[in-house]
Amino acid sequence: MSKPPPARYRTTNWSSHNAALRKRGSMLIWVDKEMAWLAPHEGRLGRPPVFSDAAIQFCLSIKVLFKLPLRQTAGMVASLLRLAGLNWSVPDFSTL
Repeated sequence: MSKPPPARYRTTNWSSHNAALRKRGSMLIWVDKEMAWLAPHEGRLGRPPVFSDAAIQFCLSIKVLFKLPLRQTAGMVASLLRLAGLNWSVPDFSTL
């Protein structure tokens, strides 16, 4: 028994097709400026954490999304924060 032939699609509206292809390459990342980037002091013994769980989770989300090693993730997050106009420090690779 043979397979049915694959369906053929013909593009008739090239301007919307080109616009859709351009949109595919765009990227939008929202950074909430009200997010607690630094960890609050908890009053426990030992060295307190520097970065909040939200900051670590944001960095690891960028790592997984772009399939980056940890050092390149720190550089990408620093670049994204700089583009957002935020002067926040970035966790190093050993913190991530």
